[in-house]
Amino acid sequence: MKIGIFDHLDTRDIDLSQFYEDRLALVSIYDQLGFHAYHVAEHHFTPLGLSPSPSVYLSAIAQKTKRILFGPLVYTLPLYHPLRLSDEICMLDHMSKGRLQLGIGRGVSPFEVGYFGVDNDRAQSIYLESFEVLLQSLTQSTVSYTGEHFNYHNVPIVLKPFQKPHPPLWYGVGHPQGVDWCTANNVNAVVNGPLERVRQITDRFRQRWSETSKNHLAMPLIGTSRHVVISESEREAEVLAKSAYEKWYSSFMHLFTMHNSKPQFNAFPASYEEARNEGLIIAGQPNTVCDFLKHEIHKSGVNYLLTRFAFGNLSLEHAIQSTQLFARHVMPSLQTLHPQPKVHHEIFS
Repeated sequence: MKIGIFDHLDTRDIDLSQFYEDRLALVSIYDQLGFHAYHVAEHHFTPLGLSPSPSVYLSAIAQKTKRILFGPLVYTLPLYHPLRLSDEICMLDHMSKGRLQLGIGRGVSPFEVGYFGVDNDRAQSIYLESFEVLLQSLTQSTVSYTGEHFNYHNVPIVLKPFQKPHPPLWYGVGHPQGVDWCTANNVNAVVNGPLERVRQITDRFRQRWSETSKNHLAMPLIGTSRHVVISESEREAEVLAKSAYEKWYSSFMHLFTMHNSKPQFNAFPASYEEARNEGLIIAGQPNTVCDFLKHEIHKSGVNYLLTRFAFGNLSLEHAIQSTQLFARHVMPSLQTLHPQPKVHHEIFS
């Protein structure tokens, strides 16, 4: 079982320069404590994400860390020129000596892409074409492509990624049908939500992987994220977690609230108590958190757990406290797990 970090970089109501300085300090601690990877979201025009240019932020991560893998989860491809993005990917991969993890997607917010003039109804087709061009540019010496949105003829490619043929791919899965492309293309996946939704997707992932001709390869990682707050005091952890979750959720819903709308796949309830009851956030002493996460891992069928220690109004000191207590008392136990859950074949009928 691998343990990583997912980060929205949602606002904390401090000076932005201090916010970035604090976060880079925290990621350095993640690196020192042996977390597998650090994944950062891309969002625009919302307090949910203060890293609207992941490449800029990740270039600092590349210099501040030595071992931890890192990458966007995800680059919102409809907002990029694919050839320009390919150059950025290659630079980051070399600057980190091959630690970049390449998350790609179409974007979850119609309002964010809309502010850039991208028609949300066309975002999926733009994403698909952009991804094809991106893979060409990462793996070939020239790019030639004819499509609805992009047209190129013998564009010479100079920069190549450090990792061959390209950095590992990651994708956010919101529905079981999204699994098939991941297993067919050896793509790592992350799904958010309560256990029932996660388990449906991990079951389908294992079933589809068993049907491929790649059984000689290790199955890609399929993970889920959980908000985690740890303290020596159960009461302190609960108080911190409730306030932080409410602040984070306000940022999460900011643009949807502005537009009197809701996310298509809303994995998170507004109530802290409901989120806790659904297993989306855990707060407590180390032994409480450890037992709870073991249950989540077993029931969900994931082979990768992404933790969130910095969110909402949690201070840097409290995020560090949770991280260090987790690394000392929880992570060693979770890393020994080897979940091989039984696949429920009936869900595919």
